[in-house]
Amino acid sequence: MPVIMILRLKADPGTVEETAKTHAETMNEIAQAGRAAGATRHTFAGRDGEVLVIDEWPDEATFQEFFDSQPDIPRIMQAAGVEGPPEISFYRKLDTPDQF
Repeated sequence: MPVIMILRLKADPGTVEETAKTHAETMNEIAQAGRAAGATRHTFAGRDGEVLVIDEWPDEATFQEFFDSQPDIPRIMQAAGVEGPPEISFYRKLDTPDQF
């Protein structure tokens, strides 16, 4: 069953954005690995001291296996000044007629 994964980071959105640009090649490699592992959607969003990563995955286990296998993710989070571990939540994707 598809899930929406929300990963919350305590970090400055501008710093995360700049770090992502500085490490664009690595970010793209991680994204390609995510697609290959089964992710169908991926984006970042931010506001005052908080950054969200919003993904769609086939299930929680597939995301967790991918996330745990990526040594570059913690390195980029550290470079971006992320405070503490990420908070990860999963939501069941609802089947509604108004999706786009």
